[in-house]
Amino acid sequence: MSNNQHLVAPSILAANFANLQADVAMVHESEADWFHIDIMDGQFVPNISFGFPIIKAIRPLSNKVFDVHLMIATPDDYLEDFQKAGADVLTVHYEACNHLHRTIQRIKQLGMKAGVALNPHTPVALLEDIIADLDLVCLMSVNPGFGGQKFIPHTINKVRQLKALILRTNSKALIEIDGGVSMNNAEEILRAGVDVLVAGSSVFKSENPMETVRQLKAVDVSVSVV
Repeated sequence: MSNNQHLVAPSILAANFANLQADVAMVHESEADWFHIDIMDGQFVPNISFGFPIIKAIRPLSNKVFDVHLMIATPDDYLEDFQKAGADVLTVHYEACNHLHRTIQRIKQLGMKAGVALNPHTPVALLEDIIADLDLVCLMSVNPGFGGQKFIPHTINKVRQLKALILRTNSKALIEIDGGVSMNNAEEILRAGVDVLVAGSSVFKSENPMETVRQLKAVDVSVSVV
């Protein structure tokens, strides 16, 4: 994917849960490509978020891709459940999987796209032997667990390293960035080689979320910087 075709995936974690249906409708009607849905268990990360009932409830409200990010300690126990709930892309954390290749193959057997997420401290090089099997790599640009955190600048270097690995191995994996993404840094992030922008607070806390999505989608890095 060339960077002028990047995807935007608003993170539902930052939505207004007292008015969730309206926020889901906004994302559906916006230029957003995906819904990014974080699942947290209070063990792998120090926070708890929604689970199957919420995904099942909002699944009929949009036909856009549900990009489900499992920040949970035992993802293998729930792969089938997330497939049944309506996940299209299922991302597990490298740090949570003892047998990552087996987990990735199972996700694909269930008919979903398979992704792996890396925490800020986890090196890209650890994906060397699995990258060819992946549809997505999610680089955490904040420490996972809470929204509204500041972007970790070193993530830009990790994006470049990951892009080089993908090109060298002829992998089809998309690069997703998750955490602290806003209009202030979107262009730099995309220029480094990112394909999917996850944006939470910068979308849902803005005065006009739909316009913010449009602006994120409209960032054009096809013209080289002089």
